[in-house]
Amino acid sequence: MNFLENYEPLLKAFWYIALPVSIFFGLQTIMTFIGLSGGETDVDMDADGNDTGDMPFEIFTLRNLINFLLGFSWTGISLYNKFENKTVLIIIAVLVGVAFVAVFFFLIKQILKLSEDNSFKIENTINKTADVYLTIPESKSGKGKVQISVNGSFHELDAMTLSAEKISSGAVIKVIAVENNILIVEKL
Repeated sequence: MNFLENYEPLLKAFWYIALPVSIFFGLQTIMTFIGLSGGETDVDMDADGNDTGDMPFEIFTLRNLINFLLGFSWTGISLYNKFENKTVLIIIAVLVGVAFVAVFFFLIKQILKLSEDNSFKIENTINKTADVYLTIPESKSGKGKVQISVNGSFHELDAMTLSAEKISSGAVIKVIAVENNILIVEKL
């Protein structure tokens, strides 16, 4: 690091921050892509899909510190000769560091929106319409079958009706309840 000997103290400080942080950022990125995060993850990727508006990650993490210092130090180095007033330079460098963290939050939030739980839950059939596949006997006296689409996939499920008349094959029904993994339906 002999090239830093003739630099002013503030510029040296920016370089002393930028070099190790850049190396650490590079290693962190490589380890993330090959799956060696060491057990530490900043983002809980097991999102439940219910967006409560809260951030699913914390502000004060090592990754966010690295992102901030990366933006801060390289902005200070890049703009050092552009500003006579070094206080303005530091303020701009801090703002860029905060912007790096904000961009990281935005990207992670967008990635979390891509996660979707498409596992089948029979409760998701309530209030949906379906086609009767096998005739459904009247008054819960037996089971028939319906074909229903949930989350873009078709399922063939057992069904019963409370109605006093049977529901024939090909009829359209609405699911009104679920009891013991059997759909309770009514004819539309």
